[in-house]
Amino acid sequence: MSEERMPAAGAEPQKRPAYEPAARLLRPVPHDPGMKRPASTVAGAVLVLLRAMAGLLVGGAIAVAWQEILGDPDVELALDGVDVGSADARQIALWIVLGIAGLSILLDVVFAVFVLRGSNAARIAVMVISVLSISAAFFAWWVQGQEIRVDETFASLALDILVLLALSSRSASAYARRNEAR
Repeated sequence: MSEERMPAAGAEPQKRPAYEPAARLLRPVPHDPGMKRPASTVAGAVLVLLRAMAGLLVGGAIAVAWQEILGDPDVELALDGVDVGSADARQIALWIVLGIAGLSILLDVVFAVFVLRGSNAARIAVMVISVLSISAAFFAWWVQGQEIRVDETFASLALDILVLLALSSRSASAYARRNEAR
């Protein structure tokens, strides 16, 4: 602690309030184009890259276990206008699933790069995607009774929460908005 913040001998130290006044929260961030990249922005970008790596692992696991997935009686393959019993239909379905996973991974990598470079739009998009992902996990738990397990949904849920915490910080916001004219 600095000298001016040290409590007098025998006095109680000042506590920081549990909330911040709205006036301080709404105060505009100073315009500083030369601002150094904060650790929260780097952490947010790294977490988005980790989310992309997790998606890559999940996509690979789906590709490896595709026949077992289709063999599960609870899984029903439905493609309009295609005989779902044929091997070609199963291959098409696999490529559709892997294409969607690949697009998601590519978007995460692109967003991570733009967040690292200080794009406010990318920061906001990543946070919106994280909120949607967290909400989907909640609704799957609430409506369908899906369990949140460590080996399935917990890692992605934890990454999304950490991404939100990192990128919603004041320092990440200030860095992303450092070039905006006020």
